[in-house]
Amino acid sequence: MRRHLVIVIGLAALAAACEKTAGQASGPGGRGGRGGRGGGPAVQTVTAPVSRMSVQREVDLSGTLLSPEQARISSEVAGIVRDVRVQLGTEVRAGDIIARLEPRELQLALDRAESALRQVEAQLGIDRGQDKAPPADDQIAAVRQATANRDDARNGFERAQLLSTRGLLTQADRDTAETRLKVAEANYQATLDTIHSLKASLQDRRASYELAVKKVADAVIKAPVAGAISERLIQPGEYIRENTPVVTIVQVNPLKLKTAIQEKHASLIRPGQMVEFNVEAFMNRKFEGKIAYVSPAVDQTTRTFAVEALVENPDRQLKPGFFAKGVVLTKVDENVIAVPEDSISTLAGVSTVYVIEGTKARAQQVTLGARQDKLVEITSGLKGEEMLATSNLSQLATGVNVQVGSPANEIADDGEGRGAGRSGGRRGVRQ
Repeated sequence: MRRHLVIVIGLAALAAACEKTAGQASGPGGRGGRGGRGGGPAVQTVTAPVSRMSVQREVDLSGTLLSPEQARISSEVAGIVRDVRVQLGTEVRAGDIIARLEPRELQLALDRAESALRQVEAQLGIDRGQDKAPPADDQIAAVRQATANRDDARNGFERAQLLSTRGLLTQADRDTAETRLKVAEANYQATLDTIHSLKASLQDRRASYELAVKKVADAVIKAPVAGAISERLIQPGEYIRENTPVVTIVQVNPLKLKTAIQEKHASLIRPGQMVEFNVEAFMNRKFEGKIAYVSPAVDQTTRTFAVEALVENPDRQLKPGFFAKGVVLTKVDENVIAVPEDSISTLAGVSTVYVIEGTKARAQQVTLGARQDKLVEITSGLKGEEMLATSNLSQLATGVNVQVGSPANEIADDGEGRGAGRSGGRRGVRQ
């Protein structure tokens, strides 16, 4: 009897303990409150409808800023450097004077070339102030004189021949007249040959003169393009030879952003699209540019294709060689499904929202996209007409009773569900 009494008392205590445990599990914080499938008290929550927003699609880029025009200026003539008018970093415009060479020797060569040209022009009867084209052969004095001598000798020979046939002139005098005619004709032909030679040399003398003029002008070295001096390679007083580098000029406005983009984005990138980027020197400032050139070929080693964007740089803050990191703004998608950040619960990389259907909650797995302000794009999992819970997500599960309240009566969440949905706020999405 005593043994049976002990067994009965033990069974009664075990039943009381089980009843107490069941009562604790059915409370709002217990497991039965979440998964009781309607048997526990309702979880208070705040709801928000699925909304729509516009999303700017983006493609990541990283590259280097380069000067679109870079020129190493060389001296076209030899000479002693008289003065240099630029320093490292000096900005110049096209046509600005960079340096001057001593022009004395070049000026003497010009004077000699001009003298030789004038001699030829004088022989051809060219007036430099009026006409540059040489006159016709019969307008040149030497040719006119040779023509007159030839005609006179021809007339004399004709008279001598006539008198000789009549017996009024000896044979010797006739032969003399004939010889004189042959000499006059030879002189006339020689004069024509000389004039033709002078006309041929005229172009050469003029070219020599123009070259001498150019060399005198080249003693003043000017900037062929606008930009800034990145190298100064000469000093006043030194002798430089022809083709000696003098300075290097780089264009600083605009600059060129050269980057490479993965081949999977080839269908998205085209000229005219905007780019936004940052540089280390100005991390708090966003710079903009526009795609100008897209390579038609993909590099087989890196599986990327080259893209170049032009970047305006009026304040000269950007410098060639800066590393840039940013995005290409490809397209804008309108009316995409979006939900508040507070409605998303993420665990182990899986994102879930709780759809409120009447007085019940239903867990729905979703795929996240772009983030903008406090909204997150949903790329799959929702139709766009659902009502979602935005508070107390840690107490919700499929089938749990819910009581919808106003935001003012919202019960503070423990952070398990909402904290996972607040990171990475961006206005666009990388593709």
